[in-house]
Amino acid sequence: MNTEQSEQLFAQSLKKIPGGVNSPVRAFRAVGRNPLFIKNAKGCQITDVDGNSYIDYVCSWGPGILGHAHPAVTEAAVRACREGMTFGAPTEKELILAEMLCEAVPSMDKVRLVNSGTEAVMSAVRAARGYTGRDYIIKFQGNYHGHSDGLLVRAGSGALTTAAPDSSGVPEGIIKYTLVADYNREESVKELMEQYEGKIAAVLVEPVAANMGVVPPEDGFLPFLRSITEQYGAVLIFDEVITGFRLGYGGAQEYFGVTPDMTVLGKIIGGGMPLAAYGGKKEIMDLVSPAGSVYQAGTLSGNPVATAAGIETLKQLKAHPEYYQQIGEAAEKIAETLRQTAKEKKYPLWVNQIGSLLCAFHTENPVRDFESAFRSDTKAYARYFNRMLEGGVYLAPSQFEAMFVSVAHTPEIVEQTCQVIRELKEECFTNA
Repeated sequence: MNTEQSEQLFAQSLKKIPGGVNSPVRAFRAVGRNPLFIKNAKGCQITDVDGNSYIDYVCSWGPGILGHAHPAVTEAAVRACREGMTFGAPTEKELILAEMLCEAVPSMDKVRLVNSGTEAVMSAVRAARGYTGRDYIIKFQGNYHGHSDGLLVRAGSGALTTAAPDSSGVPEGIIKYTLVADYNREESVKELMEQYEGKIAAVLVEPVAANMGVVPPEDGFLPFLRSITEQYGAVLIFDEVITGFRLGYGGAQEYFGVTPDMTVLGKIIGGGMPLAAYGGKKEIMDLVSPAGSVYQAGTLSGNPVATAAGIETLKQLKAHPEYYQQIGEAAEKIAETLRQTAKEKKYPLWVNQIGSLLCAFHTENPVRDFESAFRSDTKAYARYFNRMLEGGVYLAPSQFEAMFVSVAHTPEIVEQTCQVIRELKEECFTNA
């Protein structure tokens, strides 16, 4: 596999871009190599500048549920560009998309469009604080909610711990109001709620943790969060940047039958363009400026190109509910092939899969939370990643990211992927 041009571009990028990339995980450091520079993509195929093509299971980290360069979505975006890419003024497309989001997502009475998941979560937390008049929030180990100061934290070893900053440049005074609980462990939430009674503004959770690999909620965990937040008067916020419109048209809250007070969306709702949103109960959202006193603004929020791509993407998904069964079955086949191959060759592998999301953890133990996920052998994952890449399959360059399946992954493509898995050698999975 020749990667000469990618290597040259990376060397040049290092001179002008920190680390040579515009988002850390793109650097490929966790898998012991330099990144591939992508030239183009179509459907489920992605091609680098050296002409190597791969079956893509990154899907731009989730947005590509219909596949790359979907004709209808591309045409909608191009048409919007021709009409003007940004006005800094309201457009009908903003209203259309807002109505579609509120119709689809059970928790949304009103919604505000923004540009990124980080911005959406930050704004949702501010609205929850404004609504409750409280300062503290609870998040979970292994749940990622963007890189705003108050949420860029890593948990300590205990359940009852305030967070330590996960980045330099984050003042202690900001993160002292961020409390960290253990995902899938109800008792850790109860203890924090009791200790900080009357002070918790919100509980923020990925309903399916998809930033420590893929870790689904255990039975009863989400209903428990709904119940305890109601008991203590806190706002329950679902971060559905990844699960929104992926687990189903109504997202994880429809899938699990649990309705939060607020929801954060991103990825799919922009159809490949930068777009995100936060929304929820009318009484909370009516506090957002200019209606209320919680300030949030953005020049490019709801721009016509992103909303056009988002509207068309949601139209396609709504018109084809069978897509969700299709991509779920494809993910299940890949997951089962990984499990069977590991069993036959005595590889230590644990595979979590829900809907079109899956992750192969290089550990023999069940993965249900942050601690068990981080027991995974990252060196073994690096070998696995590189052998899959050599076989023409492009995965996330990190053990702790999801594998995304799209509508463009046909049964033939999925079988081709499974064959690459079956041909993996033992060295890909062990410490040898």
